[in-house]
Amino acid sequence: MTVRVVLPGLLRDLADGAAELPVELDDGAAPLSTVLDRAFEPWPVLARRVRDERGEIRRHVNVFVDGEDAKRAKGVDTEVGAASTVHVINAVSGG
Repeated sequence: MTVRVVLPGLLRDLADGAAELPVELDDGAAPLSTVLDRAFEPWPVLARRVRDERGEIRRHVNVFVDGEDAKRAKGVDTEVGAASTVHVINAVSGG
């Protein structure tokens, strides 16, 4: 089955303009870290914009798995099902 990783407009240039990155899962489910690794493998700069040097989701980036905030779940250990949709969203902040 295929997981869809959806990118915001601000990050699409780092993935050759792709709005979605398909990730095939053989086992039916995988941790979010595995899904992101596979999705971002061709684009290491994109990977560094989403995850820090420890592999955690960056502070100003939000990742949702089927509408659930991964940071409030198990972070990069959040289980992703084979037909899931993962949204990567830049947090908006300012003053």
